[in-house]
This record gives sequence, structure tokens and C-alpha cells, in this order.
Amino acid sequence: MKVQLTILCENSVGIPFDVIGEHGFACFVETDSGRYLFDTGQGFAVVPNALALKKDLRAIQAIMISHGHYDHTGGLPAVLKLRGPVDVYGHPEMFGERVWTKDGVTRSIGIPYNRSYLESLGARFQLGTDLVEVGRGVYLTGEIPRKSTFEKGDGNMTRIQADGCEIHPDPLNDDLSMIIDSDKGLIVVLGCAHAGMINILNYAIEKLGRDRIFAVIGGTHLGFSSEAQFDETLKVIDRYAIERIGVSHCTGLVKASRLHASLGERFFFGSVGAVLEA
Repeated sequence: MKVQLTILCENSVGIPFDVIGEHGFACFVETDSGRYLFDTGQGFAVVPNALALKKDLRAIQAIMISHGHYDHTGGLPAVLKLRGPVDVYGHPEMFGERVWTKDGVTRSIGIPYNRSYLESLGARFQLGTDLVEVGRGVYLTGEIPRKSTFEKGDGNMTRIQADGCEIHPDPLNDDLSMIIDSDKGLIVVLGCAHAGMINILNYAIEKLGRDRIFAVIGGTHLGFSSEAQFDETLKVIDRYAIERIGVSHCTGLVKASRLHASLGERFFFGSVGAVLEA
């Protein structure tokens, strides 16, 4: 199956014309089986960037949401107003209330819109915890088992339950990734990799019955990683003979630079306008 992925929303801009950057992530996916949108950014950039990059949001067959943070879900209303009724895949916990606290500053970081409003715009939510095939050869992972001992959550994030009780740090059970079974091998698209990039890659290999991954693109959350986690991640990249690594969003400039130094031509920045073909 032939695949083309185009980054629509990301912190930085990789081409000089007509696009804007924002803290967030969205990826437009084109395959032989259809067109899909993985995440929607904060909401400022997804529509104008799609127009500039000539990607038709009205033609997508489904939307996939990696997790319920504002910088991945904020563009849902704008996309739904263009597309109309469409299946939106995600995890049952994606609508939970979330806050981020650091240095005395607290702010809400959950999905900015309630479910009924999004449904009124045409969202047909398909929420589950298991691996699901959204289209031929296109999968959403479902909940990722947390097996590694060194991939830790972000201690500044808190989940607030319906009864008002707080879970700290937020386990982010709703962190999902996309897997595409392309002609060149598996492609894994990460939203933020809150579940741990190693956990996600191992799960993709196990569930799809493959022994290698062609490419990984998206937010790796390595910007918050320990040295042990970073070193182990490099080992896994080599173990699965990953040919292309395009990092975005929560990877951070320092860790992205170190990946570039380690991986050379296998590395690219997953900025707005970046394209991966397989």
C-alpha cells in the first residue's frame, strides 16, 4: 500500500510559504484505502495550513485522536464544520478534565469542547481501548501496555475525576498512536507518546506481527526524558532498523538535535509541510 503523510500542525514551520506554526500536532494521511486526519492541533492552523498545502479536509474518511489534550483536539470544530458527519476514533477517557501545574501556574489542558457540542457538528465518536482497523491497513493502537520501567509520565499533569478526585500524575491511558502497514513496512504516527515511545513501538510490532518498522513520525515526548530513556530509545530505533525518524512537537529542540546527530540522514524534522512517502 502506497502512503503519503503531510504534517498540517506543528510547533515549527518547514516551508516558507503560507503556513503557520502552533504548539500542537496534526497529520494528514493519504493511502490507497482513503484519506484520514490524525489529530487536529490547537485549532488556529489546521484549516489554513490544509488549504495552503492543498489537502482537502472535506475528503477525509475518519478522524483519529491521539489523546484528549487541547493541542491535539482544538481543531475538531473547524474540521467538522468543513467535513460534516464523520467517524472520530479515540479512547473513552479522552474527555476527562486535565490540568497542568508548574511553578505556581495552573491551566486547563484538556479537550476544550464537550462531546455533545462536537456531536452536533457531526462527530460520530467511536471510542474503545483495543486496536482497531480504521481503514484497510490503517490502525489505531488502542490503549498501550506500560511495560518499560524508565518511560515516566509528566509529573506536572493531573487528571480530575468526575467525583472531583485528582489523579497525579495523569496516567493518560487515552494516549493512542496510528500504525500504517505500508509497502515499505510499518509506519507509526505518534501524537505525544505519553505511553512511552518504546512501549508503543514494541506494541506495534507485537500486534501487527512484524519484525521491523520503516518510519516513525510525530511527537515523541523525549523532551521530558531521562538519559536512560533516551539511550534505550536509540537502541530500539536500531533494533527495529527504522529508516526514517521525523520528530515533532514535544520532542524538544535539544533532544531533536541529539537524534539528528545520532541518526544522520535517517532523521528529519516533522515540521508543518514535512512529507513522508512510502
